[in-house]
Amino acid sequence: MAEPVIISCAITGGIHTPSMSPALPVTPNEIVEQSVAAAAAGAAIIHLHARDPADGRPSPDPALFMEFLPRIKQQTGAVLNITTGGGLGMTLQERLAAAVAASPEMTSLNMGSMNFGLFHMAARERDWKYDWEKPYLLGTDDFIFRNTFKDIEHIMKELGEGHGVRFEHECYDAGHLYNLAHFVDRGLVRPPLFVQTIFGILGGIGAEPEALAFMKSTADRLFGADYVWSVLAAGRAQFPMTTQAAIMGANVRVGLEDNLWLGKGELAPSNAALVAKSRRILEELGLQIATPDQARQRLKLKGQSEVGF
Repeated sequence: MAEPVIISCAITGGIHTPSMSPALPVTPNEIVEQSVAAAAAGAAIIHLHARDPADGRPSPDPALFMEFLPRIKQQTGAVLNITTGGGLGMTLQERLAAAVAASPEMTSLNMGSMNFGLFHMAARERDWKYDWEKPYLLGTDDFIFRNTFKDIEHIMKELGEGHGVRFEHECYDAGHLYNLAHFVDRGLVRPPLFVQTIFGILGGIGAEPEALAFMKSTADRLFGADYVWSVLAAGRAQFPMTTQAAIMGANVRVGLEDNLWLGKGELAPSNAALVAKSRRILEELGLQIATPDQARQRLKLKGQSEVGF
C-alpha cells in the first residue's frame, strides 16, 4: 500500500508581490488565518516566510515570525517549517535569524547556488501597489541566489546539530541532488531525507514530465530507500506536475508562494483553496492524505513540544 501523501503548503514566500494577487497574505493576522485554514484543508506541513505588514516586502525579522508562529501552533497540529531562503538580497545570517530564534521542527534548506530569475514576472502591465515591487523582480536578471557548500554546511551545523531541526532539502536541479549526497556522505545529514524537487523556476530544471522522471531516477540512485520524495512546480505547472508526481509515489507541495492560480484565468482565493484542490485530486486517485503526526513519524521530527515558540 502507498504511504499517505504529505501535503505541504507554502503560505506566502518571497517571490510573488502584493500587486499580483489580493489573496497573498502579508500581515501576521493574514498569515495565521490562511495557515490555519490550509491545515484544516489537509496540509500536514505549513511552510512560512514573513513580510513587512506595511508594504508586503519579504522580511527576515524574527519578531514578525513570532507574531504568527505561536498562534498557528496553538490552533493547528501542523508541522511549521520556517524558511532559510528568505527573500532576494538577504544575507545568510538574516535568512537564518528567525529559525535560530524559533528552533522549529523543520526548515527549508536550498541545496545549491543558482540564477533565480523572476524578471519576466514584471513584464505584465499592472498597477503596482508599492514602489519596491517592480525593481525587486527586474533586478533578478543579475542575481545569483547564493547557497555555497560553506553556507549549506553552516546551516546544517547551526540548525541541524544545534537545534535538532530536520530539513526540507530544496533541489532545483540535478546538481542539487548530488550536493545533498555529498553532505550525506560526510555525515552532516542523516536519513530520512525530505527531498523537495522543484520545477519551473527560471534558472532551475523545467516543469516537464521527462524532468520529473529524471529527478526521481537520480534521487533513487543516490538515496535509495533513505529519502521521502516531494514535488512542487511553479505557476500553471503546479497541479499537472504534482498530480503526475503523486501517481509516481511523491508527496506534494502547493501554496501561494509557488502558484497564484486555482485554474486557467482564475486566481486562487486562498491557500486553503489550493490545498483543497490538491486533496481532491489525490483522493480521486485513491490516495490517502497524511496527518501531521504521520508526517512527523515519517520524517523523524522532534515534535511540537520541542520548538522555541
